[in-house]
Amino acid sequence: MEKVIVNSYEDFEKLVGQRIGVSDYVEIPQERINLFADATLDHQWIHVDVERARRESPFHSTIVHGYLTLSMLPYLWGQIIEVNNLKMMINYGMEKMKFGQAVLAGQRIRLTADMQSLVNLRGVAKAEIKFAIDIEGEKKKALEGVAIFLYYFND
Repeated sequence: MEKVIVNSYEDFEKLVGQRIGVSDYVEIPQERINLFADATLDHQWIHVDVERARRESPFHSTIVHGYLTLSMLPYLWGQIIEVNNLKMMINYGMEKMKFGQAVLAGQRIRLTADMQSLVNLRGVAKAEIKFAIDIEGEKKKALEGVAIFLYYFND
């Protein structure tokens, strides 16, 4: 799927109620999990102790931190859309976010994004993006919710 190009509020308006796109799959290897654990100081064994997880975890594998899965959103979002002509963009918040299924080390995830709503706040585009992170080969979503961004377009 080709990347959606947005240069203005009007371009965004055309996407309301539409599927924006689906990213490529990206693998989450143990090395990335370990780096995230180091960055966040979250070294819970279920994430970083491969042997113990194999023996004691109900998943028989280490699992990706939920917040690592969430932190993949900007990278995956960048595969779907290119927003130009900006002064700045702000991550405004998340709503109705829930983790549905653990991602195992080595699994691949992708992002599906739909434009839920768009509001013009005195020249600032407030975009509410319904998103889901799928796990390749699994029915349940790893993560779903609504991401809210503020886009400040140049005049």
